Amino acid sequence: MLELSQSEGCPHCAKVRETLSELGVSYVAHNPRLPGNAGGDVTNEVTHDELTAGGEDQIPYLVDTDRGVTMYESDDIVDYLEEQYD
Repeated sequence: MLELSQSEGCPHCAKVRETLSELGVSYVAHNPRLPGNAGGDVTNEVTHDELTAGGEDQIPYLVDTDRGVTMYESDDIVDYLEEQYD
């Protein structure tokens, strides 16, 4: 299962969502905080704790539970998705 911590107003998150849609991949979206550099207001404490457990307070954040992969950075996420799910 793919889980994406993201925010609707974030252009980097939109890039990842568009790639997921183009590839026809199902995923669960979490909205842990508003966009901003490690300072957007937290909107969901539980998913924010999961986000920061990865080591950063940055969105987008992808968790691929089937492969045990976690990553930040939209370009890295897009590359990974295209390699694994295309």
